[in-house]
Amino acid sequence: MRKVLVALVIVLVVGLVAADRIGVRIAEDRIAAEVAAQYDLTERPDVTIHGVPFLTQAIGGEYRRIEVGIREFTQRDVTVQDVRVEMRDLRAPLGDLMNGVTSNVVAGTATASAILPYELMRRNAPDQVKGIRAKGEDLEVELSGTLGGLPVNGTAVVSVEATPEGVRVVPRSVATGGLRIPVNLVRQRLSWTVPVQRLPIAARLTDIRVTPEGLRVTATARNVHLGGL
Repeated sequence: MRKVLVALVIVLVVGLVAADRIGVRIAEDRIAAEVAAQYDLTERPDVTIHGVPFLTQAIGGEYRRIEVGIREFTQRDVTVQDVRVEMRDLRAPLGDLMNGVTSNVVAGTATASAILPYELMRRNAPDQVKGIRAKGEDLEVELSGTLGGLPVNGTAVVSVEATPEGVRVVPRSVATGGLRIPVNLVRQRLSWTVPVQRLPIAARLTDIRVTPEGLRVTATARNVHLGGL
């Protein structure tokens, strides 16, 4: 009898684990479909619901961490890449979800980040900017042409910052022909803004980091009502 009980317990545990994993896959697929439809994505995003067991989280209506990966995201004709959205302490009552009610779905914190490619930045830049690459925590810009009657065939070091209008690029130093040009003479003409204002969680940009592939822009918000996005 003891062996039979042990076997039944094993079968029960295996069944619960299988049901838990099936449940999480179904939930991830459902979230992916909803996100793709909401943002008119051509490809479904990758969704991962962290925490075990999943069924306990679903019944309690509280999820520790959910991650969503979107290959490309377009807003105002600006396409960013490698979008990562992380939601923590998500409260989603099971009854509301079953009835299609999303107004009560709230994430304690939500963080989204994306890569702003340098080629995209160049397309928004003044005509004299021919290329952009990472240089430590700043960016180095290749220049060619004339600017206010001055020849600018050299490089400029620029800094970036998050503004309400998007990512603002401002020159810090300009060198041409081995000589430095006073920045004040060209700052206005060599400054531009890339209109990336918000990421999928509808929060404004809060951080920018230089990477070899492009700028990693980040937006963070608290107590995000996901049903209102």
